[in-house]
Amino acid sequence: MLFSVLTVTPLVERVTPDGWSGTAPILPLVVDTAVVIVVRLDATVARLGGTSGAWPAVLRWMTGLMTLLLNIGDSALDGDAVGVAVHSVAPLLLIVTAEAGLAYRRAINRAIERIERSRAAETKEREQQQRADREREQQAREHREQQARDHAEKLERERAERQASERAAEREHTARMERERQDRAAEERREQREYEERIRREEQQRADAVRREQADRSRLEQQARNVLSLASREAVERESVNAVNGAVNTAVNSGPAPDKKMPESDARSYLRSFGEGEKSVRQLAEETGWSVGWVANRLRESAEDSEPAEAAV
Repeated sequence: MLFSVLTVTPLVERVTPDGWSGTAPILPLVVDTAVVIVVRLDATVARLGGTSGAWPAVLRWMTGLMTLLLNIGDSALDGDAVGVAVHSVAPLLLIVTAEAGLAYRRAINRAIERIERSRAAETKEREQQQRADREREQQAREHREQQARDHAEKLERERAERQASERAAEREHTARMERERQDRAAEERREQREYEERIRREEQQRADAVRREQADRSRLEQQARNVLSLASREAVERESVNAVNGAVNTAVNSGPAPDKKMPESDARSYLRSFGEGEKSVRQLAEETGWSVGWVANRLRESAEDSEPAEAAV
Protein backbone atom coordinates (compact mmCIF):
# COMPACT_ATOMS: atom_id res chain seq x y z
CA MET A 1 0.00 0.00 0.00
CA LEU A 2 2.90 2.38 0.77
CA PHE A 3 4.48 1.61 -2.64
CA SER A 4 1.13 2.14 -4.39
CA VAL A 5 0.53 5.50 -2.64
CA LEU A 6 4.00 6.79 -3.57
CA THR A 7 3.59 5.61 -7.21
CA VAL A 8 -0.01 6.64 -7.90
CA THR A 9 -0.03 10.03 -6.11
CA PRO A 10 2.02 11.91 -8.79
CA LEU A 11 -0.33 10.64 -11.53
CA VAL A 12 -3.43 11.74 -9.64
CA GLU A 13 -1.91 15.14 -8.85
CA ARG A 14 -1.47 15.90 -12.61
CA VAL A 15 -5.16 15.28 -13.32
CA THR A 16 -6.43 17.01 -10.17
CA PRO A 17 -7.57 20.67 -10.33
CA ASP A 18 -5.39 23.27 -8.70
CA GLY A 19 -5.96 23.55 -5.01
CA TRP A 20 -7.05 19.92 -4.64
CA SER A 21 -3.69 18.24 -5.03
CA GLY A 22 -3.76 17.28 -1.33
CA THR A 23 -6.50 14.76 -2.10
CA ALA A 24 -4.28 12.81 -4.50
CA PRO A 25 -3.25 10.09 -1.94
CA ILE A 26 -6.89 9.25 -1.19
CA LEU A 27 -7.49 7.30 -4.42
CA PRO A 28 -4.64 4.74 -4.00
CA LEU A 29 -5.63 4.34 -0.32
CA VAL A 30 -9.25 3.58 -1.26
CA VAL A 31 -8.26 1.05 -3.93
CA ASP A 32 -5.71 -0.69 -1.72
CA THR A 33 -8.16 -0.76 1.21
CA ALA A 34 -10.70 -2.50 -1.03
CA VAL A 35 -8.04 -5.06 -1.98
CA VAL A 36 -7.26 -5.72 1.70
CA ILE A 37 -10.99 -6.08 2.55
CA VAL A 38 -11.54 -8.59 -0.27
CA VAL A 39 -8.48 -10.66 0.68
CA ARG A 40 -9.44 -10.78 4.41
CA LEU A 41 -13.08 -11.68 3.70
CA ASP A 42 -12.04 -14.44 1.28
CA ALA A 43 -9.71 -15.80 4.01
CA THR A 44 -12.55 -15.81 6.55
CA VAL A 45 -14.97 -17.55 4.16
CA ALA A 46 -12.32 -20.12 3.23
CA ARG A 47 -11.55 -20.79 6.91
CA LEU A 48 -15.24 -21.41 7.56
CA GLY A 49 -15.35 -23.83 4.59
CA GLY A 50 -17.86 -21.83 2.49
CA THR A 51 -17.87 -20.25 -0.98
CA SER A 52 -18.56 -16.55 -1.62
CA GLY A 53 -19.84 -16.81 -5.22
CA ALA A 54 -18.91 -14.82 -8.35
CA TRP A 55 -19.18 -11.24 -7.11
CA PRO A 56 -16.33 -11.48 -4.62
CA ALA A 57 -14.12 -12.89 -7.40
CA VAL A 58 -15.16 -9.97 -9.69
CA LEU A 59 -14.40 -7.50 -6.88
CA ARG A 60 -11.06 -9.14 -6.18
CA TRP A 61 -9.97 -9.03 -9.83
CA MET A 62 -11.36 -5.53 -10.36
CA THR A 63 -9.47 -4.08 -7.37
CA GLY A 64 -6.33 -5.92 -8.46
CA LEU A 65 -6.56 -4.55 -12.02
CA MET A 66 -7.27 -1.04 -10.71
CA THR A 67 -4.16 -1.20 -8.56
CA LEU A 68 -2.15 -2.45 -11.55
CA LEU A 69 -3.41 0.28 -13.90
CA LEU A 70 -2.90 3.06 -11.39
CA ASN A 71 0.67 1.92 -10.66
CA ILE A 72 1.70 1.70 -14.35
CA GLY A 73 -0.42 4.62 -15.59
CA ASP A 74 2.21 7.34 -15.13
CA SER A 75 4.93 5.29 -16.87
CA ALA A 76 2.53 4.23 -19.67
CA LEU A 77 1.56 7.86 -20.43
CA ASP A 78 5.25 8.75 -20.63
CA GLY A 79 5.94 5.75 -22.92
CA ASP A 80 8.38 4.27 -20.39
CA ALA A 81 8.22 0.49 -20.92
CA VAL A 82 10.77 -0.13 -18.17
CA GLY A 83 8.75 1.94 -15.71
CA VAL A 84 5.63 -0.01 -16.68
CA ALA A 85 7.45 -3.31 -15.99
CA VAL A 86 8.92 -2.11 -12.71
CA HIS A 87 5.69 -0.62 -11.39
CA SER A 88 3.65 -3.67 -12.41
CA VAL A 89 5.65 -6.02 -10.12
CA ALA A 90 3.95 -5.13 -6.84
CA PRO A 91 0.32 -5.18 -8.21
CA LEU A 92 0.87 -8.46 -10.03
CA LEU A 93 2.38 -10.01 -6.89
CA LEU A 94 -0.63 -8.78 -4.93
CA ILE A 95 -3.12 -10.30 -7.44
CA VAL A 96 -1.30 -13.65 -7.68
CA THR A 97 -0.72 -13.82 -3.89
CA ALA A 98 -4.42 -13.19 -3.23
CA GLU A 99 -5.47 -16.00 -5.60
CA ALA A 100 -2.74 -18.38 -4.39
CA GLY A 101 -3.52 -17.58 -0.75
CA LEU A 102 -7.21 -18.40 -1.37
CA ALA A 103 -6.23 -21.71 -2.98
CA TYR A 104 -3.82 -22.43 -0.11
CA ARG A 105 -6.51 -21.72 2.48
CA ARG A 106 -9.04 -23.99 0.73
CA ALA A 107 -6.44 -26.79 0.43
CA ILE A 108 -5.47 -26.36 4.10
CA ASN A 109 -9.13 -26.40 5.16
CA ARG A 110 -9.73 -29.61 3.17
CA ALA A 111 -6.66 -31.19 4.77
CA ILE A 112 -7.77 -30.08 8.22
CA GLU A 113 -11.25 -31.48 7.62
CA ARG A 114 -9.75 -34.77 6.45
CA ILE A 115 -7.49 -34.91 9.52
CA GLU A 116 -10.40 -34.06 11.80
CA ARG A 117 -12.56 -36.76 10.23
CA SER A 118 -9.70 -39.23 10.63
CA ARG A 119 -9.22 -38.17 14.21
CA ALA A 120 -12.95 -38.39 14.86
CA ALA A 121 -13.00 -41.92 13.44
CA GLU A 122 -9.98 -42.87 15.51
CA THR A 123 -11.54 -41.29 18.56
CA LYS A 124 -14.79 -43.15 18.00
CA GLU A 125 -12.96 -46.42 17.46
CA ARG A 126 -10.84 -45.74 20.53
CA GLU A 127 -13.93 -44.96 22.58
CA GLN A 128 -15.57 -48.19 21.42
CA GLN A 129 -12.41 -50.09 22.30
CA GLN A 130 -12.24 -48.37 25.66
CA ARG A 131 -15.93 -49.15 26.27
CA ALA A 132 -15.29 -52.81 25.46
CA ASP A 133 -12.20 -52.81 27.66
CA ARG A 134 -14.19 -51.22 30.50
CA GLU A 135 -16.86 -53.86 30.16
CA ARG A 136 -14.27 -56.63 30.25
CA GLU A 137 -12.57 -54.97 33.20
CA GLN A 138 -15.95 -54.63 34.93
CA GLN A 139 -16.63 -58.33 34.46
CA ALA A 140 -13.13 -59.24 35.58
CA ARG A 141 -13.46 -56.93 38.57
CA GLU A 142 -16.79 -58.45 39.56
CA HIS A 143 -15.25 -61.91 39.23
CA ARG A 144 -12.30 -60.87 41.35
CA GLU A 145 -14.58 -59.27 43.92
CA GLN A 146 -16.60 -62.47 44.15
CA GLN A 147 -13.42 -64.48 44.59
CA ALA A 148 -12.21 -61.94 47.14
CA ARG A 149 -15.49 -62.22 49.09
CA ASP A 150 -15.24 -66.02 49.08
CA HIS A 151 -11.63 -65.83 50.16
CA ALA A 152 -12.48 -63.27 52.84
CA GLU A 153 -15.21 -65.49 54.23
CA LYS A 154 -12.77 -68.40 54.33
CA LEU A 155 -10.17 -66.27 56.02
CA GLU A 156 -12.77 -65.00 58.49
CA ARG A 157 -13.66 -68.54 59.48
CA GLU A 158 -10.01 -69.47 59.83
CA ARG A 159 -9.35 -66.28 61.80
CA ALA A 160 -12.22 -67.02 64.20
CA GLU A 161 -10.88 -70.51 64.79
CA ARG A 162 -7.35 -69.19 65.22
CA GLN A 163 -8.51 -66.49 67.63
CA ALA A 164 -10.35 -69.06 69.73
CA SER A 165 -7.20 -71.16 69.88
CA GLU A 166 -5.08 -68.13 70.61
CA ARG A 167 -7.41 -66.99 73.41
CA ALA A 168 -7.15 -70.41 75.05
CA ALA A 169 -3.37 -70.37 74.69
CA GLU A 170 -3.27 -66.77 75.92
CA ARG A 171 -5.29 -67.62 79.03
CA GLU A 172 -2.94 -70.48 79.79
CA HIS A 173 0.08 -68.28 79.11
CA THR A 174 -1.35 -65.48 81.27
CA ALA A 175 -1.87 -67.88 84.17
CA ARG A 176 1.67 -69.24 83.78
CA MET A 177 3.12 -65.71 83.54
CA GLU A 178 1.18 -64.68 86.65
CA ARG A 179 2.62 -67.60 88.60
CA GLU A 180 6.09 -66.79 87.35
CA ARG A 181 5.57 -63.11 88.20
CA GLN A 182 4.55 -63.97 91.74
CA ASP A 183 7.57 -66.27 92.09
CA ARG A 184 9.86 -63.55 90.72
CA ALA A 185 8.31 -60.98 93.04
CA ALA A 186 8.92 -63.24 96.05
CA GLU A 187 12.48 -63.88 94.88
CA GLU A 188 13.05 -60.15 94.30
CA ARG A 189 11.74 -59.34 97.79
CA ARG A 190 14.06 -61.95 99.30
CA GLU A 191 17.01 -60.62 97.26
CA GLN A 192 16.09 -57.05 98.22
CA ARG A 193 16.08 -57.97 101.90
CA GLU A 194 19.44 -59.70 101.52
CA TYR A 195 20.81 -56.73 99.58
CA GLU A 196 19.58 -54.27 102.19
CA GLU A 197 21.06 -56.42 104.95
CA ARG A 198 24.38 -56.60 103.10
CA ILE A 199 24.37 -52.83 102.50
CA ARG A 200 23.59 -52.26 106.18
CA ARG A 201 26.49 -54.52 107.23
CA GLU A 202 28.84 -52.82 104.78
CA GLU A 203 27.78 -49.37 105.98
CA GLN A 204 28.31 -50.51 109.57
CA GLN A 205 31.74 -51.87 108.68
CA ARG A 206 32.64 -48.65 106.89
CA ALA A 207 31.45 -46.62 109.86
CA ASP A 208 33.52 -48.79 112.21
CA ALA A 209 36.53 -48.46 109.92
CA VAL A 210 36.07 -44.67 109.82
CA ARG A 211 35.87 -44.53 113.61
CA ARG A 212 38.96 -46.70 113.97
CA GLU A 213 40.77 -44.58 111.40
CA GLN A 214 39.81 -41.40 113.23
CA ALA A 215 40.95 -42.92 116.54
CA ASP A 216 44.26 -44.07 115.02
CA ARG A 217 44.76 -40.69 113.41
CA SER A 218 44.11 -38.96 116.72
CA ARG A 219 46.53 -41.32 118.48
CA LEU A 220 49.23 -40.76 115.88
CA GLU A 221 48.74 -37.02 116.02
CA GLN A 222 49.04 -37.14 119.79
CA GLN A 223 52.22 -39.22 119.50
CA ALA A 224 53.66 -36.75 117.03
CA ARG A 225 52.79 -33.85 119.33
CA ASN A 226 54.39 -35.67 122.26
CA VAL A 227 57.54 -36.37 120.28
CA LEU A 228 57.77 -32.78 119.13
CA SER A 229 57.19 -31.51 122.66
CA LEU A 230 59.87 -33.83 124.05
CA ALA A 231 62.28 -32.80 121.33
CA SER A 232 61.59 -29.16 122.11
CA ARG A 233 62.27 -29.71 125.81
CA GLU A 234 65.48 -31.59 125.10
CA ALA A 235 66.61 -28.85 122.73
CA VAL A 236 65.96 -26.28 125.48
CA GLU A 237 67.88 -28.40 128.01
CA ARG A 238 70.75 -28.82 125.54
CA GLU A 239 70.96 -25.11 124.96
CA SER A 240 70.94 -24.52 128.71
CA VAL A 241 73.80 -26.99 129.22
CA ASN A 242 75.78 -25.43 126.40
CA ALA A 243 75.31 -21.99 127.88
CA VAL A 244 76.49 -23.13 131.31
CA ASN A 245 79.46 -25.30 130.32
CA GLY A 246 80.53 -23.33 127.25
CA ALA A 247 81.53 -26.58 125.55
CA VAL A 248 80.19 -28.97 122.93
CA ASN A 249 77.07 -31.05 123.44
CA THR A 250 77.34 -33.56 126.19
CA ALA A 251 76.83 -37.27 125.78
CA VAL A 252 73.21 -36.85 126.75
CA ASN A 253 72.47 -34.69 123.69
CA SER A 254 74.92 -36.16 121.22
CA GLY A 255 74.40 -39.84 121.99
CA PRO A 256 77.14 -42.39 122.52
CA ALA A 257 80.69 -41.92 121.43
CA PRO A 258 81.48 -42.08 117.74
CA ASP A 259 82.66 -45.60 118.02
CA LYS A 260 79.23 -46.67 119.45
CA LYS A 261 77.02 -44.83 116.91
CA MET A 262 74.76 -47.20 114.92
CA PRO A 263 74.62 -47.04 111.11
CA GLU A 264 71.62 -45.09 109.87
CA SER A 265 69.79 -48.12 108.46
CA ASP A 266 70.28 -50.08 111.71
CA ALA A 267 69.19 -47.07 113.74
CA ARG A 268 66.00 -46.71 111.68
CA SER A 269 65.19 -50.44 112.08
CA TYR A 270 65.91 -50.18 115.81
CA LEU A 271 63.53 -47.23 116.19
CA ARG A 272 60.75 -49.01 114.28
CA SER A 273 61.07 -52.06 116.54
CA PHE A 274 59.64 -50.16 119.52
CA GLY A 275 56.01 -49.16 119.91
CA GLU A 276 54.72 -45.81 120.94
CA GLY A 277 55.61 -44.91 124.57
CA GLU A 278 57.82 -47.93 125.22
CA LYS A 279 60.97 -45.77 125.44
CA SER A 280 61.60 -42.06 125.54
CA VAL A 281 63.34 -40.15 122.80
CA ARG A 282 66.37 -39.59 125.02
CA GLN A 283 66.74 -43.30 125.77
CA LEU A 284 66.52 -44.15 122.04
CA ALA A 285 69.10 -41.43 121.27
CA GLU A 286 71.52 -42.83 123.86
CA GLU A 287 71.07 -46.41 122.58
CA THR A 288 71.49 -45.58 118.87
CA GLY A 289 74.19 -42.94 119.25
CA TRP A 290 72.21 -40.39 117.20
CA SER A 291 71.01 -37.00 118.39
CA VAL A 292 67.66 -36.41 120.06
CA GLY A 293 66.47 -34.21 117.16
CA TRP A 294 67.34 -36.88 114.57
CA VAL A 295 65.53 -39.57 116.60
CA ALA A 296 62.45 -37.30 117.02
CA ASN A 297 62.29 -36.62 113.26
CA ARG A 298 62.55 -40.35 112.46
CA LEU A 299 59.78 -41.18 114.93
CA ARG A 300 57.54 -38.53 113.34
CA GLU A 301 58.23 -39.90 109.85
CA SER A 302 57.44 -43.41 111.04
CA ALA A 303 54.13 -42.19 112.49
CA GLU A 304 53.22 -40.37 109.23
CA ASP A 305 54.07 -43.48 107.14
CA SER A 306 51.92 -45.74 109.28
CA GLU A 307 48.87 -43.42 109.05
CA PRO A 308 47.99 -43.96 105.27
CA ALA A 309 48.68 -47.68 105.64
CA GLU A 310 46.10 -47.97 108.41
CA ALA A 311 43.65 -45.84 106.43
CA ALA A 312 44.02 -48.15 103.42
CA VAL A 313 43.39 -51.21 105.63
